[in-house]
Amino acid sequence: MKIPLQEVEYIAGLARLRLTQDELLLFTKQLNNILDYMERLNEVDTEGMPPTSHVLHITNALREDIVEGSLGKKEAMENAPQRDRDFFLVPKVI
Repeated sequence: MKIPLQEVEYIAGLARLRLTQDELLLFTKQLNNILDYMERLNEVDTEGMPPTSHVLHITNALREDIVEGSLGKKEAMENAPQRDRDFFLVPKVI
């Protein structure tokens, strides 16, 4: 599958990119190289291969969830610079 120069120019226009003629030619060539490589990858037989999310075997190093105590409402409100009853007052951001 080949992408014509006009299509790259159209896409650049949609993205609001101003490209020179040399840049358009370069990106057209690069996109076509990418598509050629994808076509080659599509020819590879992947039947029976398990899906992978990463090429290396990596496991997450997660800590165990431990329930700990937290601040009560009264203690938390003591640190509020401004408050209205049980609520923190913060500046309005628009």
